[in-house]
Amino acid sequence: MYVLTKATGITEELHRRTYAFCTRLLTLPAPYCTIALDCAIRLKTETAVPGTLYQRLVIAEQNLTSELYPYRERVFLFVDPELVSPSVCSALLLEIEAASGQQTPEACMRHVVSHALQAALGEACHAGALQRKLLASSRPALEGYFHAVVTAVEQMAREPSPSREGHLERLEEIYCSLLGPAAAARGRCGGDSLQDEPLSVPLPSPRITFHLWTDEEQLWKELVLFLRPQTQLRLSADLEALDLQGLLPDWELARASMLSTDSGIERDLPLGADELLAPGSPEAERAGLQRKGGIKKRVWPADIVMPGSWDGPPGLHRRTGRPSGDGELLPGVSRLHTARVLVLGDDRMLGRLARAYRNLRKRETQRFCLTPRLSLQLYYIPLLAPETSAASRRSELGELAAFLGRADPWYEGIVNSLCPTIHKLAEMPLSLDTSQTVDPFILDAITYYVRMGTQPVYFQIYTVKIFSGDLSQDPAEDIFLTELKVKIQDSKFPKDSFSPRRRGVAEGPGAELSICYQKALLSHRTREVTVSLRATGLVLKTLPASDTEVSGPTLCTPTAAPDTDHMCLKVSVTEIVKTSNLAGRSFSVVTNTFRTANIQIQSQDRRLLTLLLDKDSCRTYKDVVRFEVAPCPEPCSRTQKSKVLGLSSHQQEMERNKAKAKPLLIPINTFSGIVQ
Repeated sequence: MYVLTKATGITEELHRRTYAFCTRLLTLPAPYCTIALDCAIRLKTETAVPGTLYQRLVIAEQNLTSELYPYRERVFLFVDPELVSPSVCSALLLEIEAASGQQTPEACMRHVVSHALQAALGEACHAGALQRKLLASSRPALEGYFHAVVTAVEQMAREPSPSREGHLERLEEIYCSLLGPAAAARGRCGGDSLQDEPLSVPLPSPRITFHLWTDEEQLWKELVLFLRPQTQLRLSADLEALDLQGLLPDWELARASMLSTDSGIERDLPLGADELLAPGSPEAERAGLQRKGGIKKRVWPADIVMPGSWDGPPGLHRRTGRPSGDGELLPGVSRLHTARVLVLGDDRMLGRLARAYRNLRKRETQRFCLTPRLSLQLYYIPLLAPETSAASRRSELGELAAFLGRADPWYEGIVNSLCPTIHKLAEMPLSLDTSQTVDPFILDAITYYVRMGTQPVYFQIYTVKIFSGDLSQDPAEDIFLTELKVKIQDSKFPKDSFSPRRRGVAEGPGAELSICYQKALLSHRTREVTVSLRATGLVLKTLPASDTEVSGPTLCTPTAAPDTDHMCLKVSVTEIVKTSNLAGRSFSVVTNTFRTANIQIQSQDRRLLTLLLDKDSCRTYKDVVRFEVAPCPEPCSRTQKSKVLGLSSHQQEMERNKAKAKPLLIPINTFSGIVQ
């Protein structure tokens, strides 16, 4: 599809053969049928109206003004300076600035006009003469040609049965207005000596903004700034009813209070306020019993709820699916903006992204201003530091990238292989010749990934509730995406603190822990297990370590068990086993592994614990005596809260339990999703 979108010399026969091939793939299982359906839909439009895919892609990515196609896209590239070297940041910024300097709005409009005419007219188009004419045109004239081509293409593409012949006639008229009827006639005859070879029309890189990751609120701020230029557009009644003024300052959200001096009854209004009614008339009697409209209660549409994960349906752990794209969340309101958030780094960066994503979702439950107008797509390129590229360290910090590589062979060959190349290009010395163009190798790979990576893989976010040894402190809450590591501290908390020491517990290495968890069973039944053991540490992982675990269940029927039964953590406990013999007492180390969805761990012998979330030293919790881990629930929206208020206590409890069972999943886009 990437070639078919960019090329101009594709014949109608080749389009139809490719379309027939995609329709045959619809009988295959997912993800092949999903990708084939997406390609078939695009090919059907491209066959009837050549140049449609290229035109829409450039208009959206370059933010060109068009009333018939008002969609906007932007790529947000986030890099954490603590995890990525300055040389890599400089190399990325250099390529982005070099590409943005060449891709002016005028150049993009010329590309759209030239590509549409060459794709429709084929060999009858004088590519060289057309290019010279467009270069010599002024900005107003170029905009006129651009809007004429966009109107012709979009109007024909939106017809129920678009005609390729009718599209050709309309573009011939535009071509004649550009070069004149004589040049167009010579092109149709094919006997002009000035006939040029078809020129390759470049496909501009998407508009990419480079950001250094500073805090968790930065993602929200950048998305708001992306929508801010469009805040003056007229909103529909449904959007206004939802109070989507979250983009405005807080002082603008405040409602001015006014003191009312009347009784609120229409008959008590002074003369001249409204049209006087005849005394004794039925209208006057009805008006005496009516109250004037006061504060109107905001009515939320009954079918509007917060989506499970913005662009993906709720489902199982590591579920794949097709994002909704430009679908309508509200009646008559389309998502005109697409934000493609790309992060570079290792598992620590993904943990920080998960926290920002959860905070963004919680903020949406309060204002609900981004979700109806923005399609959020997340992308990830693993980038490990050169000194940590050893096999052991690489596997430790790149577990999620390794899983995506096993699940999607295209992701492994295109994205995972970029890490050493990016470091090599960053270490190359810069050329002193300023006239030499910059080779956008990294930018080309990023562009291909964000354009063709349309199949998301969903990962469960887990929440952890942390209890400190100090009873005066409130429990802390945090989330993790890939790993939670527990270490035993040498220090102890006082005897009169959180938990007393159990009698009969012998001193030894490690700590005495009480573990309570729900065992993951194939029968989906709930079975709680409580054990006490001495351990030197624990590791809770969310990703499988072997290839056999990749192809797990990815589909869930309505009659299947709840999603939480399938979401399981892999818990590895390093247990200390005490043995006594004639030689004395000895200890041996045994590693036990089990799976669970919820787990509670508490220290029994006054040993304090240290928690490390997502391998990030900045997210370390010390002096912990107990913690609880469970799947992070989807934040409850104001719509769901308003529904709960009008129910009985039993019904409210059922609604809350139903809302808690819905997990929060974070989607990472790949090329094919999970290949079965």
